[in-house]
Amino acid sequence: MKLLKLAHGRLLPALEEAQEEVSLEDWRANPQAHAGATALVISNDVPLADVRCDLSGFSVIVLDFPTFKDGRAYSQARLLRERYAYTGEIRARGEVLRDQLSFMARCGFDGFEFAGAAGDAEAALEEFSFAYQPAADGALPVCRRRIAAAEAA
Repeated sequence: MKLLKLAHGRLLPALEEAQEEVSLEDWRANPQAHAGATALVISNDVPLADVRCDLSGFSVIVLDFPTFKDGRAYSQARLLRERYAYTGEIRARGEVLRDQLSFMARCGFDGFEFAGAAGDAEAALEEFSFAYQPAADGALPVCRRRIAAAEAA
């Protein structure tokens, strides 16, 4: 799996950083044993309200996609960005498919463990030029663009 990072609207291959990962369960069981961990791995069935206070010491949060049709990690990413103001990297791991990359980026993911070609991933971000709903990426939805255009006219 290649690690891709989203920077300035582009997906670029990234070097694998030396990180110590710890699962949420292991960290809660013995935080002192994992004091050097920089990445927290959260399964997609964990309610983030239970995790909120545990995030400040981690530079990366890894959210799991065990299957392409399980989208709970989308909600987790959006909550991390919007409700809990997490500013570190949110990384998608598991079944990360090309067709989902644009939606993942809109939800707040900025790191992707992707099995496909980096060029395919980059093209996936460019397939949609407008958004119809607000999201964590801050893109102006079409309805707000229309209102702004009407007010400017």
